[in-house]
Amino acid sequence: MYLYVLKSDALERVPENLLLAFGKPHHAFDLVLSPERTLSREDIHQVLENLEKQGYHLQMPPAEDEYIEHLPEELLRRNDPI
Repeated sequence: MYLYVLKSDALERVPENLLLAFGKPHHAFDLVLSPERTLSREDIHQVLENLEKQGYHLQMPPAEDEYIEHLPEELLRRNDPI
């Protein structure tokens, strides 16, 4: 899971309950976000709106089903009985 925050605010606007559920945050990387930027799993407009309104955006990992759908057939059948 990723927690987007404004660099200027750091974690100041993130609710304490979310930080407790999230666990100890570790800085992963910095991004320059603009409406023209594309994000692979998130809608950039929603991310920017959440950053402006609430000071953070939480990106949850994809559902497990999404991981499985993208695995090659060979890996999906590897543990099948012979």
